Amino acid sequence: MKREETTKNRHFLADKRWFMPITIAGFIAGTILISSFIKTADYSILCSLAKTRSIAVEEYSSSPVQLQAIIHYATSSIVPQQNFKEISVTFDVLKKRSPCNFLVFGLGYDSLMWTSLNPNGNTIFLEEDPKWVQSVLKDAPILQAHAVKYRTELKEADDLLIHYRSEPSCYPSKAYLRGNEKCRLALTGFPDEFYDTEWDLIMIDAPRGYFPEAPGRMAAIFSAAVMARNRKGSGVTHVFLHDVNRRVEKVFAEEFLCRKYLVKSEGRLWHFEIPPASNSSSDDSAGFC
Repeated sequence: MKREETTKNRHFLADKRWFMPITIAGFIAGTILISSFIKTADYSILCSLAKTRSIAVEEYSSSPVQLQAIIHYATSSIVPQQNFKEISVTFDVLKKRSPCNFLVFGLGYDSLMWTSLNPNGNTIFLEEDPKWVQSVLKDAPILQAHAVKYRTELKEADDLLIHYRSEPSCYPSKAYLRGNEKCRLALTGFPDEFYDTEWDLIMIDAPRGYFPEAPGRMAAIFSAAVMARNRKGSGVTHVFLHDVNRRVEKVFAEEFLCRKYLVKSEGRLWHFEIPPASNSSSDDSAGFC
């Protein structure tokens, strides 16, 4: 290969690595612009005083976390775990629901992005590795993250399905999370905020699930379904599950999140809209679906 061609290819690869971070920075900047424009326009219609319009612009101006996120992604070649199309699925929902309660299983390179896309909302991250939590919060202390422990291992996945079908405390009409030691799929010992908050969006992109001793996402999927079914507020719970190309994620999603609630599929991401149990059948023999 000629030297000129080698140089050209290197430049192309470098440009490709920078595409995703710059795109995400644009996402966040667009969120700021749209929010400011819409809210300011509403106030302009209702109020004719210049002072009032000035207050409206200030109220809906960019938040510190959004500005930090723009700088972070605009100056970093490290990309999030999800690709552009997968991120767009959740972003489209956040544009309609934010500010909202957004629960994310996992803490990673995309955490600052998710927080910034839910301005004035409550975005919480749950991470299995305490050292990784400390490392991330050292660079981004504005994030709200908790280190948590899981009771499961990926190699137990098939046994956990058998257990769920024979343990009454796992049944749809009786399932609960806090203190439910009998149901091995129920997430217990988590921060109070996890149990006390009614989550509008739940992103499952953790814990690790690619080797036998890893916690796997079985309990996260089951618990997301329980929280969605127990919703007391209006509307549905949006659940996003990543890595559905893997067997365990797919099997547990079909068992607990339900194909009938799957509204969009993009790459390795599935998006479910799960209604409260009060809007569906309570027949335990039919399972969650």
